[in-house]
Amino acid sequence: MKKILAPSILSADFGNLSDQIKLVQNAGAGFIHCDIMDGRFVPNITFGSLIVEAAKKSTTLPLDVHLMIVEPHLHLDSFLKAGADILTVQFEAVTHLDRVINQIKEGGAKAGVAINPGTPVDLLSEVLEIIDLVLVMSVNPGFGGQKFIPNAVKKIEKLAELRDEMGLNFMIEVDGGINLQTAPIVAAAGADVLVAGSAVYNSANVTETIKNFLKIINHRG
Repeated sequence: MKKILAPSILSADFGNLSDQIKLVQNAGAGFIHCDIMDGRFVPNITFGSLIVEAAKKSTTLPLDVHLMIVEPHLHLDSFLKAGADILTVQFEAVTHLDRVINQIKEGGAKAGVAINPGTPVDLLSEVLEIIDLVLVMSVNPGFGGQKFIPNAVKKIEKLAELRDEMGLNFMIEVDGGINLQTAPIVAAAGADVLVAGSAVYNSANVTETIKNFLKIINHRG
């Protein structure tokens, strides 16, 4: 499977959001990642379904929407209607995970579950067969631009092993501190989707940066 770069629009210039999204799409990005924070599950507040809806109008790429919010089951419908193609909830924020996963799928999106740095992979054992994506957080969620937590590599490796052993095909995504130095490490460990925000949008040349990411994670050139 070709590995995917998913630029996070959290680091984009919201005054030119449509152009910023088209820029990364034209450069070769595979997903557009939307970080939704509520100021309760995490300290920061970002944006809601209206921005997701606006992003949907600016791209043909799948919208990869990560809900870092409490009680996500109350808000699934609004993000599904806004155009989320992949909708990921935090394991730590959900009481009835099986129900939420099925609600997402019934709404027409792929279902993902994210785990924080302190959450072990083993806790996902009962849902791996019904989810489409596992998001390994390689920073503590809440802010962009944080330093990569190395323990995430072991989690990615374990998930890749479980996927092979169980004959499953869920995607493994990693988010937090991903840059041109950490990207090849997590790609080699088995990550399929790499989320990068500040490393992409704060770079001197966004197009060249994305091309460099894709080269190193797919071993080209």
